[in-house]
Amino acid sequence: MKRRIFATRMWLILLLAILVFGGVFAMQWYTGKMTNAMLDTMPRPTVTITADRAQIESWQPRIDTVGTFVAIHGAQLSAEVSGIVTRINFANGSEVEAGAIIVELDSAPDRAELKALQAAQELAAIEMRRASNLLAQRNISKSELDRRESELDQSRANVEAQQARIEQKQLRAPFSGRLGIRQFNVGDYVVAGAAFIDLQSLDELYLNFTLPEQFSPQVTTGLPVEAQLEAFGEQVFHGELTAIAPSVNSQTRNFALQATFKNPGQVLRPGMFARLSIPLGQEREQLLVPQTAIAYRPYGNSVYVVVSEDGRRRVVQRFVTLGATRGDMVAVVQGLEAGETVATSGVLKLDSGAPVVIDNSVRPDAALTPQPDDG
Repeated sequence: MKRRIFATRMWLILLLAILVFGGVFAMQWYTGKMTNAMLDTMPRPTVTITADRAQIESWQPRIDTVGTFVAIHGAQLSAEVSGIVTRINFANGSEVEAGAIIVELDSAPDRAELKALQAAQELAAIEMRRASNLLAQRNISKSELDRRESELDQSRANVEAQQARIEQKQLRAPFSGRLGIRQFNVGDYVVAGAAFIDLQSLDELYLNFTLPEQFSPQVTTGLPVEAQLEAFGEQVFHGELTAIAPSVNSQTRNFALQATFKNPGQVLRPGMFARLSIPLGQEREQLLVPQTAIAYRPYGNSVYVVVSEDGRRRVVQRFVTLGATRGDMVAVVQGLEAGETVATSGVLKLDSGAPVVIDNSVRPDAALTPQPDDG
């Protein structure tokens, strides 16, 4: 009897729990259904955007990259032998001609040795002349004359070797150029191979840079190269493409190029960083929109085209194929027609069909050649 009463109670509790949880789930389902119905019938919020028309512009095809200026003739000058600096024949930053003696090391012992060797050479020459006369008189053998001749040749070689050692203690400019700042003073002991001063030829400079391998069919020597440097603002320097590496780097898939720039006034310096541009072919027309109009997505890039219906504006998403960029603008190769209006700001808040209001009182900059703000 007790077991029957207990089982009945358990079934009643289980039924009550089912009713309670069923009611909760039913309430949540009903609330969700009503919320979705309200959202479906709720008018979509209007998004304020800026907009601009897609326009056709004449565009010079270019390859843009960066590079570094290097000297055509540049070297860190160092002494061939060790010694004490006895004379410095230049001022820091001065111009020198090729062959000029820049620095002299102590060579007094070497010059004294040279005098001794020259005396030995003079004696050998006298002995040679005397032996030649004796041979003519048949007082010595031909082998004796040959020995004296060999001694004279050896003495001459010793003199030349000593003169070369003295020359090694004179640091000369291998080419004309501008000197840097010396690293030693008179009286310092210089070790052979230690860098003494920098010498750079600045009349003409190389500009070294690289390009991705896909540009290799488009570039040839003789093309004009334009360079701009941060130090000179918008000033453009003009050079010429003079060398192209015959191979592509297997790791970066880039190939090296070199342009040559005249340097009047020597304002360009080795090591300067430059933004450079290579014009290619003739100007051609491109359909352009501001880069801010592009919604970049992993599944494809798109723009939002503004259309009017019943006096109201809305946007329609349009997938596009993009070309090159220039300044604040990007070329659209496919997917858009000239004259169509596209949203240029607020793109992240848009989806296809969203109503919009255009307010161009404040709009993003959009120029082919943007200029930085002063200050």
